[in-house]
Amino acid sequence: MGIKRKENVMKNVKEHLGLLGLKAEDKVTGLKGIVTCVSFDLYGCIQAILKPPAGKDGKHSDGSWMDIRRLKIIDKKPVMDLPDYDTGYVSEGKKGAAEKPLR
Repeated sequence: MGIKRKENVMKNVKEHLGLLGLKAEDKVTGLKGIVTCVSFDLYGCIQAILKPPAGKDGKHSDGSWMDIRRLKIIDKKPVMDLPDYDTGYVSEGKKGAAEKPLR
């Protein structure tokens, strides 16, 4: 892979990772939730898990994998700060995202 192509791939990956923490809606089913995971597969498919909010009873339902082309972003402000993927939490002395404050 040439340097220019590799730079373009990494730019594309970072752009898609920017979906994490955003509120979105599935254009097909109307499901609303927060993007909690983004996946890239060997065949070029990019999908995200859309996790709906807890129900009135306080119980959480499972998120659903959606092709990113099906997602409509509802709010461009993430619900929490994203991790620093270049250095990770280790440099901050933290164990994971649970220690990050919610907005």
